[in-house]
Amino acid sequence: MVESTASNKQKLFRLLIAAAWIDGEFQSEEREYLRKLASKRNLLDEPEIKSLLSSTKPIESEKCYQWLSEYLGAHPTRETYQSLFAEIAGVVYADGYIATEEAELLNQLQALEPHNINSRSVLDMIFGSIRKLMGQSY
Repeated sequence: MVESTASNKQKLFRLLIAAAWIDGEFQSEEREYLRKLASKRNLLDEPEIKSLLSSTKPIESEKCYQWLSEYLGAHPTRETYQSLFAEIAGVVYADGYIATEEAELLNQLQALEPHNINSRSVLDMIFGSIRKLMGQSY
């Protein structure tokens, strides 16, 4: 189970930034979405987060998948998994376009689901994230 410590919040956010880079580009909409999210979570002044948000150097996809594996660990809870899926979906949809690499990341994440969520609930989470994203200013 992933604990809700400051360190784990930073690890999650680092993973979200890596997810934004998964297609090789950190779109301005993704960057703005993550800046606002970091501000809400009081992470904007954390040195690593600040550096990653302002960097123009891509985070390699291998690093994203490594961080994903480290974050989930060997036995993630369903709640941890669903929360992470929704968080990554929010980042992926922030620019209104889903690149092939982003779709692959969501597919890989879906494959890691510990309790075999059915396709309908995954779609509900995705569309819920889209509605949330479109209905509020991050």
